[in-house]
Amino acid sequence: MTTTSSAARAPGRWGGRIVIAAGASSLLLVIGLWAGNGGFAQGGAVSALGRLSGLLASDLLLVQVLLMARIPLLERQFGQDRLARAHRVVGFTSFWLMTAHIVLITAGYAADAGAGFLAQGWLLVTAYPGMLLAFAGAVALVAVVVLSVRAARRRLRYESWHLIHLYAYLGVGLALPHQLWTGADFLDSPLATAYWWSAYLATLAAVLVFRVGVPLWRSWRHGLRVVAVTPEAPGVVSVHLSGRDLDKLPARAGQFFLWRFLDGPGWTRANPFSLSAAPQRDRLRITVKDLGDGGARVATVRPGTRVLIEGPFGAVTSSRRSSEKSLLIAAGVGITAMRSLVEELAARQGDVTVLYRVRSRADAVFADELDWFVANRGVQLSYLDGPRGGSWLPQRFSAGNDVESLRRLVPDVEERDVFLCGPAPWMESVVHTLRAAGVGRSRIHFERFAW
Repeated sequence: MTTTSSAARAPGRWGGRIVIAAGASSLLLVIGLWAGNGGFAQGGAVSALGRLSGLLASDLLLVQVLLMARIPLLERQFGQDRLARAHRVVGFTSFWLMTAHIVLITAGYAADAGAGFLAQGWLLVTAYPGMLLAFAGAVALVAVVVLSVRAARRRLRYESWHLIHLYAYLGVGLALPHQLWTGADFLDSPLATAYWWSAYLATLAAVLVFRVGVPLWRSWRHGLRVVAVTPEAPGVVSVHLSGRDLDKLPARAGQFFLWRFLDGPGWTRANPFSLSAAPQRDRLRITVKDLGDGGARVATVRPGTRVLIEGPFGAVTSSRRSSEKSLLIAAGVGITAMRSLVEELAARQGDVTVLYRVRSRADAVFADELDWFVANRGVQLSYLDGPRGGSWLPQRFSAGNDVESLRRLVPDVEERDVFLCGPAPWMESVVHTLRAAGVGRSRIHFERFAW
């Protein structure tokens, strides 16, 4: 198997820079359009800043939606993990700009009219065209932002958060009428009108195409159905799926899909599960632990159930390699994505080393399959089993430091590309050890299921 050289990866880095530059340019264009339409000279300084903050908030709101619109270019370049983090930063920035817009516009109008702040706010909402809808949209966005705070998000199930997050689209849609009816910066300049209409229509098209159209098309074209559900370990099952022309599905080992099983109530809630085997012409496999409603529900799915898919997602694939040798480190059910990568990466004796962290051998998933790769494909496998220690390694390694222990397990670790999958805090601990052992940041590949 050929590897991806650093030269081959350079265009991807340039692609990322171009995407970032495009987002920054949109903000500069918005500021330029605002300045060209009067800037501070229109309506007083407070109202002018209110208009500018509202325009920037609207632009970032569209950028926020585009970041999670499942656009293939962005997905391949950045991966879901980085896109989700950028989405959060852009979203919170947009929210605070929207708050500033509401406060500044109300204060500016109140000063001009000689009215109180609250009285002017009530008048704006009830008397100005489109403002009641904009207020409802703001409430929807506030709800999404409040529930996006880490402390609140931890209390929500993934399925609940996924449903609540859809209110962001409602907020964007309800904000548009007041811009059309009362937004001078939206309507007074032909260039501004062209920009804002293009931005809204392009965002809507991206959502409809990549969040709705492509998933429905792929689900219909490939006709996925459940073939069997088999136990793998305590609380872990594999779902085997068949379909048409799955070799034309642009999926790779290490990636994941959002899955909807059409077996009754709850089918609308999608859940992210990784492929646990490299895609075949007529077969796919996912492996799921019974965590949350989604994981527990999968264990009860019956053969013959139809499936809707959204994806594939994930940038942690073999295309990220820069050398022939790879180290795969997994914890618990994180072995699912690593198992699929083993199948694609293993070619020669010693090319692939797997470190698998489990509480006990009895909890290991795919033990027989991993043994087959050891015997037939030259994979080197070490189980990191036992009680927890003070780090990502089990307690029996506590006598030495983590770097020394890692070097004993993998003497040439700094020469390898490293792929990780497991709980986020655990992966962060592994990354710290890898960096201390001399592994370059560009050689460490992992993603989180961020939400």
